[in-house]
Amino acid sequence: MTSRHSRIALMGAAIGALCLASGAASAQDFTLSFNHVLGPNEPYHKGFEAWAEAVKERTDGGLEIQVFHSAQLGVEEDIIEQIRQGANIGQNTDSARLGNYVPGIAVVNGPYFVADKEAAFALTDSPTMNAWMDELASDHGLKVVCFDWVQGKRHFFTNKAVRSPEDLAGQRIRTPPAPIWQESIRALGAAPVAMNFGDVYPGLQQRAIDGAELVYPNITAANLNEVVEYANETGHILLVNFQVVSSEWFDGLPADYQTALVEECRTAGQATSATIAEAEEAAKAKLIERGMTVVEDIDREAFRAAGEKAYEVLGLTEAKNQVLSEIGN
Repeated sequence: MTSRHSRIALMGAAIGALCLASGAASAQDFTLSFNHVLGPNEPYHKGFEAWAEAVKERTDGGLEIQVFHSAQLGVEEDIIEQIRQGANIGQNTDSARLGNYVPGIAVVNGPYFVADKEAAFALTDSPTMNAWMDELASDHGLKVVCFDWVQGKRHFFTNKAVRSPEDLAGQRIRTPPAPIWQESIRALGAAPVAMNFGDVYPGLQQRAIDGAELVYPNITAANLNEVVEYANETGHILLVNFQVVSSEWFDGLPADYQTALVEECRTAGQATSATIAEAEEAAKAKLIERGMTVVEDIDREAFRAAGEKAYEVLGLTEAKNQVLSEIGN
């Protein structure tokens, strides 16, 4: 072989290697590392795994979702910032945290906003909601894949019985670190304490907090019944979760992959929401067996009236009314 032919052969080999490397990089771009803070026994974790399996099958393995439970990839707020920078990471979050970027969308996690999962699913048809999600994507790099994940009604779990807002006076209640959560718990009568979910058990054990507001399956999954005595059924927030990814990463996916990601997210979310509705009752029964006292005679009208102050303080009353009118609620 001449030296010229040798150089051509070497160049061809180098180009081939670059193409292989490029192909590997491209395949890596279609892998989504999905993070959530809940444990592996939570219905959500199984739901996320079902979503991942459906997307993998529908895209013939071209788009893979790797699910990480118990905040294995990091704290939620940190993950969201990585997503905004374009990382191929997803996060289960809520409108309260998204409200840090587009304030109006926080109404979804406000006190007594919608009553059930069907009303939450209907929010997809709200022009105002869609405008907020477009703003999140275009201005803040956060693409909402779907929000058909309803984790159930949040109640106050404490070491004293709670029947009215007055009963929460002086109680330090753990809640996530976002304005609508903080103001909601304050409006309902308690002193909000920002704390990561993983710190709730030791926080209660060490009396750094007096209680937490969570859904029933959270209590059984994290064995929080060992450190709280009362489940006070205020049902003050219907927890609607949002699945977010980087808008830059999402826009780089093939169109059929985008469709698969969104449609399978909605399917898995609605199926998981139905499962959770059943899991709530099962978790409640289990907690009663474990000795927890359930307080059902709650003055919900008093709580509902008190909760309106959260919307007023944050200037969200008009936004709340607008969205509810659009879905006929």
